[in-house]
Order: sequence, then structure tokens, then C-alpha cells
Amino acid sequence: MAKTAAASRHMERVAELGCVLCLELGHGYTPCELHHIYDTADRSDFLVIGLCPEHHRGKGGFHGMGERTFNRVYRTSETHLLAKVLEKLA
Repeated sequence: MAKTAAASRHMERVAELGCVLCLELGHGYTPCELHHIYDTADRSDFLVIGLCPEHHRGKGGFHGMGERTFNRVYRTSETHLLAKVLEKLA
């Protein structure tokens, strides 16, 4: 799926928020990488959350631990974190 100007701007705005999980945990702002949720062949650039490198692909992160363990450890889900991002952008 080709990236539109609107999708690019949305992704920039999400990145500017920093890691949504660090914010939830009370760690404040940390620079982030974008993580696509519901990552399928037709994934949407509007369904992204910001995660710092550790929470994204580190040992204690989504890709490091896997979705089930990540959700259990942090008592969250991709959907919950997406809702937090959308609330902050509203």
C-alpha cells in the first residue's frame, strides 16, 4: 500500500509523542520507533504506535518477548496502546 501524505503526517505526529509505553509507565518522553499493529500484508500506516527501541525490539520489548508475554508483563495490549496514542493526538 502506497504511503499517502496524510499517512506520512500521521506517522510523524505519532513519532513526536515518543514511546507510549514509557509514558504509561511514568518514565516520561523517550524517542521511539514506529510499530505497526495488526501487521498484515495490507497493514495501515494509521495503525501505528511509538515504542522506544527497548520496548519495540529489545529483550523486554514486543518483538523480543512476543505479543503474549509483552501484554502480560506490561498488563496492556496493542489496542490499548493505540487508544492511548489516539487520545494524545486528539
